[in-house]
Amino acid sequence: MSQQINLFNPIFLKQKKIFTSVAMLQALAVLLVGTLALGWYARQSIGALQQEVDASAAQLERKKTRLASVKAEFVPRGKSRELAARIDAAEAELKGLREVAAVLQRGQFGNTEGYAEYFRAFARQSMGGLWLTAVSIAGAGAEIGVQGRALQPALVPNFIGRLTAEPVMQGKTFDSLQIKQAQLRNPGAAASEAAPYVEFALQSSAAPAAPGAPAK
Repeated sequence: MSQQINLFNPIFLKQKKIFTSVAMLQALAVLLVGTLALGWYARQSIGALQQEVDASAAQLERKKTRLASVKAEFVPRGKSRELAARIDAAEAELKGLREVAAVLQRGQFGNTEGYAEYFRAFARQSMGGLWLTAVSIAGAGAEIGVQGRALQPALVPNFIGRLTAEPVMQGKTFDSLQIKQAQLRNPGAAASEAAPYVEFALQSSAAPAAPGAPAK
């Protein structure tokens, strides 16, 4: 009887060393350098972020301080009774002035521009041989009385036509006209040498003014 004996044992084969001690040291060194670089970058990033956080916090504190200062400077004050009373008085005065202005604009107080323009109109229409002795103006110019004398009766209607053409007399008419004959005696002259003239009276109201009535 025969028997085979296997003398092959894998442990006796030459083993191939994949990770040598040198390679492992190199890998460890690379890993260590990478770890250190990553830590340094992380620290730099954290430092930059921390600076931003600190700057934002400082700015926020400054704003809070400024807000507190503004609040302390502009503290809401209580309503002053004296100031409120003065405001009410001023508003009442303004309201009264507006009401007066409205009344004046409506002409409820008559003529608010004076009578100077009427007398300028009379002065512009002066005529030779005709002169005025009295003028009366009442209200807003609705009642006008004119008295005068003329050497010729024909001068009176001519004077009236020219006078009513004045801008201030537009829309105004004379309701009555009185004319009477008179004589103007020169001192030292005889009665036969007296110069004849007429006296006239114009009135824009219903009640005519009598010749010789005093001016208002």
